[in-house]
Amino acid sequence: MDGGAGLTLSSPNIKVTAEEADEIQIEGLQGFADRMKKAAEALLPAGKGIKIEVKELIPAHVGFGSGTQSALAAAAAVNELYGLGKSIRELAFTVKRGGTSGIGVAAFEKGGFIVDGGHRFKDKGVFLPSAASRVPPGPVLFREDFPDWDIVIAIPNEKGMHDQEEIDVFKKFCPLPIEEVREVAHMVLMKMMPAVIEGDIESFGAAVNHVQTVGFNKRESLIWPGFVKDIASLMRSRSYGAGVSSFGPVVYAFMDNREEGKQLQTEVQKMLDESVGGVTMMTRAKNSGAEMSRSDY
Repeated sequence: MDGGAGLTLSSPNIKVTAEEADEIQIEGLQGFADRMKKAAEALLPAGKGIKIEVKELIPAHVGFGSGTQSALAAAAAVNELYGLGKSIRELAFTVKRGGTSGIGVAAFEKGGFIVDGGHRFKDKGVFLPSAASRVPPGPVLFREDFPDWDIVIAIPNEKGMHDQEEIDVFKKFCPLPIEEVREVAHMVLMKMMPAVIEGDIESFGAAVNHVQTVGFNKRESLIWPGFVKDIASLMRSRSYGAGVSSFGPVVYAFMDNREEGKQLQTEVQKMLDESVGGVTMMTRAKNSGAEMSRSDY
């Protein structure tokens, strides 16, 4: 059960600084303060604390996997400061991330384009999103550097499904028909993965478009608001491939012409301005994991 394919982006980012303290302090940007505090509590040795200052954040509940990244950032800071020697996957299990999709954990660890193999049903037993699951991240089946293609991102001023809403969607739609699961798996294995290795943006985009129409993505599309459908339709018509990330509402598109990408970005920004608001950006893949450095004063 579970499993999936995903891509690590070079931006937007989470950036934190940390130092030893007598208690847990989360300063700076506060969007994930509670999540970071809980992650730190789960790792800190008895009697120890940490001061984390949040410099940059990824928007929450829009399809960027920000919950996993923020929790792992805090956990990795504790791990580094106190020399705990835990692996990224051990940190993820301790802070209860990666229980459905292992993409975010592998992105933090290695970056690039990732396919994870999901979980044995006997281990998990129920279809639930990562935030409500209590099993380790699934195995990484495939990890490859992603080509240097431009990626246009639309970030509407709306939130995607999360918490109980997300749990309810899993309960409603899972398990998926096995024929659709096989269709998605075939598309990932025989089109998406080879396209990444061969740098074939046309085939990769076609695979992205295809998997939007089948399986869990197909069910998600039934509950997308109208503005998401309109933006996705425009971006798909003007790029090699476009899709909605996780539960959205972030929409992404793959381009190999910078000027055409900028023009698409401008048109999508106009659509956002005329609907719910939001921002667009152009980014690329990040083919390495989280960056950590230590300064001793």
